[in-house]
Amino acid sequence: MKLGRGTLGVVAGVLMVVLAVLGYALSPPAFDPPPLYASPEFRSLPAQPAGEIRHVATTARVRTETVKVAARGETLSATIRSPMSPGRHPAMVFVQGSGSSRGSEFTVQSEWLAKAGIVTMAYDKRTVGYSFRSRDFSLLADDALRMLRVLRQRPDVDPARAGIWGVSEGGWVVPIAAHSAEAAFVVLVSSPNVSPLRQVAWALNEQLLRLHAPGGVRDLLTRAMGGVGFDFLRYDGVPALRAVKQPVLALYGTNDPSIPFVESTETLTTALREGGNPAYTIRFLAGADHAMRGNGGGFVPGYLPTLANWITRLPGTARPAVPIAGATPVQRFEASDVPAAPWYGGSTTLWLTLSLAAVGYVAAPVTEMVIRLRGRDLRLQTNIDLWPAIRRRLRRMAWTGLGELAAVLAFITLIVLFSVNQAGAWPAVQAGWLVVRLLAIAMLAQEVAAAAAVVSGLRDGWEPTRWQKNILAGVLGGTGLLLITAAYYGLFTFPW
Repeated sequence: MKLGRGTLGVVAGVLMVVLAVLGYALSPPAFDPPPLYASPEFRSLPAQPAGEIRHVATTARVRTETVKVAARGETLSATIRSPMSPGRHPAMVFVQGSGSSRGSEFTVQSEWLAKAGIVTMAYDKRTVGYSFRSRDFSLLADDALRMLRVLRQRPDVDPARAGIWGVSEGGWVVPIAAHSAEAAFVVLVSSPNVSPLRQVAWALNEQLLRLHAPGGVRDLLTRAMGGVGFDFLRYDGVPALRAVKQPVLALYGTNDPSIPFVESTETLTTALREGGNPAYTIRFLAGADHAMRGNGGGFVPGYLPTLANWITRLPGTARPAVPIAGATPVQRFEASDVPAAPWYGGSTTLWLTLSLAAVGYVAAPVTEMVIRLRGRDLRLQTNIDLWPAIRRRLRRMAWTGLGELAAVLAFITLIVLFSVNQAGAWPAVQAGWLVVRLLAIAMLAQEVAAAAAVVSGLRDGWEPTRWQKNILAGVLGGTGLLLITAAYYGLFTFPW
């Protein structure tokens, strides 16, 4: 007895509704950041004092040296640029943002500052003990301190005016390094100050809003983020900020799509005040992005002069008359925590599910090969015409399941690239989301059709061999696990 297409369609539709309900039931609390209501001081900032951005003479000749510095577990290469003018100079170490970066990324500003009379040091980031999955901010802070000690020992450096500069991820590193009295000052550029997970979720949400992405895309990504077991993502940098006693200069760009700059500033000022440190200067630079550049080009006009004037005039600039000034920032939404995934949504359970599905899919061709190697099985003669059709369905189902996995990974990668590069267009997001969901529906339809074919065959007297049972259990079971996983990640939810 065979079921008609209409009946199969109804069954698939009912199962789709069941999977949608299951997705709602299994999902963690929704990630839905509320609008940000900033404190009154951020609604209209005073203009940055003209003296902070006045012309800086960059006429000094510069000497460039490469040194090797022993760190924990490896030796790091660093480049020192120093003005050749006589006397002792202020000095500064550059601390990188996230990812594997080299000191050469700071060449432009290092040379500019050296010409302005500031000794600079930029070093290659460590590779031992730092990866996508694991990073120790205390270890990175130790690297920065080792570099600072090298600078402080130089005869052309005034150790009482040698400090540390950090950008982005460096905003979690530098405050730890600043616990040492060896650092005379701290510069934070685009420092998030909230946890890494909140910062990434905020940036992702901003990009999805810009790309007019469906709500389901955000659910997919935040549920995936909530299941990631990287401890550093929930790092709380506030205790380290409270312990900073040195003068602090914090610079933010009003066109930075990567960090919640208003909340970042509120977190910073609150922590410093709680720690009894009133020596902070916070400036918002109009048109600046995460790297203090304008529209992907050079540095915005006020960045380098502000930095140089503040450093060279310390301690006079440590406590400005106007602590927070510059272009008025606009942050639409709060930086909210991504809800932690339940145990069945964690990375361990996900990898176990994918592994079981993969084993099921691999079992099918392996079993077929074993059958052929062992020779002809006489029990295949019972309704022998049923198996080839079922086998074709199973193969299509396995390929669709693998295609769905590849599509989801490609789609997530696309969104991440759009977010990192502040690029992309909404049609690409809509098309990617459409492909991912259609493949999930196709996978469900094939599961129903294959199961119906097996049931019909059994009713007609088909007696599958042990090998065929292994194939059926592997492919049907593996696809079933993928369907439940897809339901958890919202691929069957309504509305679109």
